[in-house]
Amino acid sequence: MSPEGEKGLDKKPEGDAPRIRVLIVDDSAVARDLLERGLSQDPRIEVVGKAADVFIARDKIVFLKPDVMTLDVEMPKMDGIEFLRRLMPQYPIPTVVVSAVTTEGSRRALEALDAGALEVVGKPSATSVTALRDMIADLAEKVVSAARADMSKLKIRPRSPRPEKKVSAPKTVTSPGRRLIAIGASTGGTVALHKIIEALPDNLPPVVIVQHMPPVFTRMFADSLDRTSAPHVVEAEDGMVLSSGLVAVAPGDRHLTIRFSNGAYVARLSDEPKVSGHRPSVDVLFHSAAQEAGSDGLGVLLTGMGRDGADGLLDLHRRGGRCIAQDEASSVVWGMPREAWLLGAAERLVPLDQIAQEIVRLAGKE
Repeated sequence: MSPEGEKGLDKKPEGDAPRIRVLIVDDSAVARDLLERGLSQDPRIEVVGKAADVFIARDKIVFLKPDVMTLDVEMPKMDGIEFLRRLMPQYPIPTVVVSAVTTEGSRRALEALDAGALEVVGKPSATSVTALRDMIADLAEKVVSAARADMSKLKIRPRSPRPEKKVSAPKTVTSPGRRLIAIGASTGGTVALHKIIEALPDNLPPVVIVQHMPPVFTRMFADSLDRTSAPHVVEAEDGMVLSSGLVAVAPGDRHLTIRFSNGAYVARLSDEPKVSGHRPSVDVLFHSAAQEAGSDGLGVLLTGMGRDGADGLLDLHRRGGRCIAQDEASSVVWGMPREAWLLGAAERLVPLDQIAQEIVRLAGKE
């Protein structure tokens, strides 16, 4: 492939399944070449084009018809966020954002997720071979996940989001006792979580969340939820007491578990190996909720590829917890919820726009 050329559209796929056709969009020639070489090592992926700005990208999207686009949000002429807002209504291509792991880079990446991107991957801050290899491996998995997304189900968040009208919580919720709400999500989860958390009242039992996302990005995501929601939303810290009205988001690359101690739930973070391919892992969170909350636990599994969370939700269900999963019709990727449903872990499949109401209803049950 020439430095900025394309592979022919008539190239025959290798193996039984066609490879995922990827367009790389980044203003750095070095980054474009690194991403191309890295992704091309994966037999599931074919890099069909590269673009140095969004105008070149637009033309290549029309001509090459890639399955997935990787996009740097900091671009010349027009930034990646504005490009997504203009592109998605006419050409909703699955997009993985590749962004610098900085406060500003994380903020911009979250704006891109609001504008229609599905996943975010952090560029390694170190130049080590190991860091680059890990980033490429993560990017490849997220490209595969994005390729399976149903873009017709993705909702674009408005530029200036306003909290939805809060649902009214039953009076029993104001004395939550040992109740605990655990939520897991992956691809498409950031938009889904905004819709859910913004519709919750501020007197619910503590809520703990795992959203597959890199470090730094999770803190910015928690801050964005906090600005538009009645509950107080924070990134979880080790030893944090989980009180009523608090929502704690697992930090990127740290497992989140909970312990019940001295009459309260306490967040615990660890660097244990990945579980179900992820850290943080929804399975890790749900298993700890099953052990510590048991029948007082409520588990919610949202959109995402793979099966992270399915086994943990089954554990919680078997211990008497209430367990629901997002339905297929509203899921961007109906992978994790589907696996939970097939296991018998979820008692109900619930449309996204009804999940907040269902959480409130179940949290108020005696």
